[in-house]
Amino acid sequence: MQDILEKARKIELVIFDVDGVMTDGSLFMGDDGQEYKAFNSLDGHGMRMLQDGGVNAAIITGRSSNVVEHRMKDLGISLVYQGYRDKIPAYEALMGEIGLTPEQVAYVGDDVVDLPIMTRVGFAIAVQGAHPYVKKHAHWITQNHGGRGAVRDVCELMLEARGLLSQTLESYLYFAE
Repeated sequence: MQDILEKARKIELVIFDVDGVMTDGSLFMGDDGQEYKAFNSLDGHGMRMLQDGGVNAAIITGRSSNVVEHRMKDLGISLVYQGYRDKIPAYEALMGEIGLTPEQVAYVGDDVVDLPIMTRVGFAIAVQGAHPYVKKHAHWITQNHGGRGAVRDVCELMLEARGLLSQTLESYLYFAE
């Protein structure tokens, strides 16, 4: 576990896939073609804590959805790349925008389309329930499934690596005073 914490300690940006990572991978479509997604509120608060802890968050997803745009705006995440079936161009644009090295970046994925980025970053993370080939190429696998706490697992690991998790959690004991 120490080597995982050492990798995580270097991370300045976590890039998340959406379907299968921030959601359970289910796609709900209305008769009118409207797409609906269910996001986990614990994951969302984890992303807020992550950013408050000094680690940036970004999204690269193959699908385009207004609901993703709304959710990311709600979470204060402005680095949002949607509609990239081939995610490498989005990754390269993001890397050019943020000025970090690959060793400072983590990527969280669940399917084989995530592998091109996972093999380029300093810390590749697969969610529980990811495709076995993706897990094989991950540095770390979350305890929870996508849409069911996996994002929170990642956020808390990053905070733990920075020595901020206990302090962050304990701050909520005094939040109401």
